Amino acid sequence: MSSADPSAMRPRRFLPGAPLRGTIRVPGDKSISHRSIMLGALAVGETRVTGLLEGEDVLATAAAMRAMGATVERTGEGAWSVHGVGVGALLQPQAPLDMGNSGTSTRLLMGLVASHPITATFVGDASLSKRPMGRVIDPLSQMGASFESSEGGRLPLIVRGAFPAVPIAYRLPVASAQVKSAVLLAGLNTPGITTVIEPVPTRDHSERMLRGFGAELDVEVEADGTRVITIRGEAELRPQVIDVPGDPSSAAFFIVAALLVPGSEVVIENVGLNPTRAGLIDVLRQMGGSIEELDRREVGGEPVADLRVTHSLLRGIKVDPAVAPSMIDEFPALFVAAALAQGTTVTSGLDELRVKESD
Repeated sequence: MSSADPSAMRPRRFLPGAPLRGTIRVPGDKSISHRSIMLGALAVGETRVTGLLEGEDVLATAAAMRAMGATVERTGEGAWSVHGVGVGALLQPQAPLDMGNSGTSTRLLMGLVASHPITATFVGDASLSKRPMGRVIDPLSQMGASFESSEGGRLPLIVRGAFPAVPIAYRLPVASAQVKSAVLLAGLNTPGITTVIEPVPTRDHSERMLRGFGAELDVEVEADGTRVITIRGEAELRPQVIDVPGDPSSAAFFIVAALLVPGSEVVIENVGLNPTRAGLIDVLRQMGGSIEELDRREVGGEPVADLRVTHSLLRGIKVDPAVAPSMIDEFPALFVAAALAQGTTVTSGLDELRVKESD
């Protein structure tokens, strides 16, 4: 310690920041952005998308769909045009598909490729290459696709699609919207009915958007809450005009900041409030947070509202583990609120964090 800069050891004083006030709009929802590009690439005609999240993950999806034959072009800030090839008409990519750091792109595109007569190699960065893909490989193998993966079911991996693929009824062993979506996307080009049985509800963006594009998809909820999702294969998707809602994960940081900083009042416009994603808002309200919905509406099958967030005195609570899947990416932001709330906040059911970037 003697060689350290003495000034680094002095106590520091940090003054609180000024109140947060004003109106903001957060970037588009990543989950919906991915799916709008993928399904637009499978619809015959032009799909127009506004509010697209132009992060590296979504751009990886766009590049992959381009490599498989779709025309995917940026026409302005957040505005994109997708000319699709039709279900069943994806082309053989001429080079490996680079997924960067995007687990969503990888797992969903594995599903798409699995029921097309093509072979695709998936590669990613060092972080993505550590993440397990076995939970997607299992059901897609049952549908007839074959895989060559690195040790532990990791990237790089090769997918050889089955044509025709075999429809299956698959019960999800773990709550995962990505696995569910991969099987449903594979089912798009599979003759007959593909079924996913979901004991614990997860994000339903795929179901909403597949319906919006014209797929025959049904959801039945059993008495115990289990969701049974069926999709009829060999679908013909219709192009859409999509305005992507603001990402609730991005809004989370501003919501928490406004609740914690005295004197704050912030309006966050156009936030997606899909109930399978908005768990954080419900939990913060239970803690005493003032979060008001203005102009609640539906955009492209997704519930949306402007949120007015006002500084509040938060109290610790016991978080119901059932809400964990609907806010799995937002727990780090919740822990900031919990650290500054009165009392103790207890959470459980967070196993999925161990295999996510937000661990």
